[in-house]
Parts: sequence; structure tokens; C-alpha cells
Amino acid sequence: MSPLEQTLPAAAYLDPAVFALERERIFAREWVCVAREESVPAAGDYVVVRVAGESVLLVRGRDGVLRGFFNVCRHRGCELVLTGREQPPAADVGTITGNFPTAIRCPYHSWTYALDGTLRAAPFLDDGDAIALADLPLHPVAVDGWGGFVFVRLASDGTGESLADQLGEGPGRLARYPLAALRSAHRIVYDVAANWKVILENYNECYHCAGVHPELCAIVPAFKHRGGSELDWEAGIPHAPGAWTFTRSGTTARAPFPGLSAEEKVRHKGELFYPNLLISMSADHAAVFTLWPVDPRRTSIACDFLFHPDEITQSGFDPSDAIEFWDLVNRQDWTICEGVQRGMGSRVFATGFYAPMESASLDIRRYIRSRLGTAV
Repeated sequence: MSPLEQTLPAAAYLDPAVFALERERIFAREWVCVAREESVPAAGDYVVVRVAGESVLLVRGRDGVLRGFFNVCRHRGCELVLTGREQPPAADVGTITGNFPTAIRCPYHSWTYALDGTLRAAPFLDDGDAIALADLPLHPVAVDGWGGFVFVRLASDGTGESLADQLGEGPGRLARYPLAALRSAHRIVYDVAANWKVILENYNECYHCAGVHPELCAIVPAFKHRGGSELDWEAGIPHAPGAWTFTRSGTTARAPFPGLSAEEKVRHKGELFYPNLLISMSADHAAVFTLWPVDPRRTSIACDFLFHPDEITQSGFDPSDAIEFWDLVNRQDWTICEGVQRGMGSRVFATGFYAPMESASLDIRRYIRSRLGTAV
């Protein structure tokens, strides 16, 4: 019998030095999901997000292009949009929004930038003061998108994968779902006392489902069969007879998304896109999770519930059946993840083990070690 594969060592989930390396080598270098396109629909609309400890300003230009900038004035470094705190609490994830009517004006000395980031005016200074406006644009952040999701990349050294390469084959498996057209009907932000990798590992396996999620297994019995060892995520997970979506009853009055295959209308699909985007697709809605690591022992998780706009505009539209069910399942997950985090802090814990049906969770180990090397 082959020995069980070991997880990452305890320090990978507890040590501030490892967390600092992850921030620099993963979250500051790779594409990170930060918003939905719908959050900045019109010219001048902006949202402020925090990535790898940096405040990032996303702005819709008059040309319709969404651009990203470090939230830092070139003059004295003041925030262009004042956030009011060094590290926003969980409730502030993606909630600093607004509109620049004409331009981006620094609140300190009124240096003013066009929506494309070029410096337009520096009061009482001119070329005689050794300033060339064209030489002082805002520091850019790379922006790209897929499926209505907005991704940013802080690194500007020209290295790294394209967004398409980083996402890999996942978008192809979700190609028939109208992700770009969906709209958010509700958001819940959770403050979870667990390392971000614990949450990803939990999402990546269903060995825990039978014991942790009885309500979920009632509508998706396959989740508890042999510890989830025979699940085919690419094909989707079948529901119980008569069930086809994630609600307590397994049904809803909402119509399935147009264009789905016959199998997708009665199955659940889930995708994890490193480092911080988790998508769980039902036939009529999506539950989307973005992870925002705060420190080695704490993660903010924004859960957005996406529905087809044709359903949202229906009189009597009520998404509560899906939201309440997901909130139940989510809280069950967060409770057990917090228990894992506390247990890993024990002096007797050096490393854990992956059971054979947790093989997908090995991806976490491979992913982290490919970026941090011998540090873990």
C-alpha cells in the first residue's frame, strides 16, 4: 500500500513569513479576480480593491475601457480615493465605489488626472518648474477579463502568463454557461479565521461532504458516495432524481440558463481558478467566491450570487431559496475550516495527509511549491 501524500507543513498555514512570500510571489505577480464588470458600468465609475496589500483603483474610461491604477498620486503619494484605513475589514471588500464626473483629482493638492491616468493639471506648476505632465501618469495596473469577471495583475516586469493561460481549461468546461451576461443579486462577505489555502483545499474535495453537509448530500447524493472518490467534475455532478439546482428542495421556479446541455440542466459544476476565484454553477444560478487573504490565519470571502437578467427582471423574483441554502453550506464549511486552522496551531501538528479521494487538493501543494520553492 502506498503511503498517504503529505500536505504542506504547518508553517505554510501559520507563518507570517510564508504569508509574506505568498503575497509577493503569487498575489502580486499573478492575475487576481477582484470584481465584476457590472460594478463599473459607466464612464467615470470606479471601485477600489486591495490586492497584495496595495490599494488599486479600477476606472471606466470615456472610451469604455476599464483601466487599473495604483491608488497613489504621483505628487506626494496621497490616496486618490481615501480609504480611511490601512487594511479594510472584511465588510469593506469591494465596497468603496463612486464616479469621477470629469477627472481623477487628488484630495491633497488637486493634481488632476484624466480617466486614462495621464496627468492633466498640477495647480500653479508649469514647464518652468521642471515638470512635464506627460512624464507623470498614474502607475498602471494590468487589467483583463473573462466571463464578466475583472482580473488585475500588479507586476509590470513583463513576465508571467496571460490571463487565458493562467485560467487554463476551466473556461472551456463552463463555455455554455452565460457567465458574462449574469448579474449579481446578492453578496455575503464572510470573515473566516482560516488560512486561504485551507479554504481552497476544502473546496477541492468532497471527502468531508457526508459528515459536514447533510442537506447538500440530500440533493446531491453523489457527494457522499465513497467519500466523493468517483466524482467526475468535468462532466458535472448529478443531482438526486427530481432535483436540479442548489436549494433545499433541489428545485426552483427559475428557468435553467439558455444554451445548457441536457446534462448541465441537471448537474452541478465547480471550478477553482488559482489563486482566488471559485465558481459553483447550478443550472439557474452561480455562487461565486473570491478570496481575500488578510493574514496567515484569516481570510475574507466575498460570495456573490449571480442570476440571469431575464429572471432578475421578473416580477416576484426571489433568490432567497438559493442564497439561504448556500449560506447554510458556506457556514458549515467555514466552521470546519476554522477548526482545521486551530488544530494546525497545536505543537503536535507538523503536517497532514491527503487521502486518495483528496487528490485534487494536491494541486494546492504543487501550486504553492512551484511558486515558493524551498520556502515550504
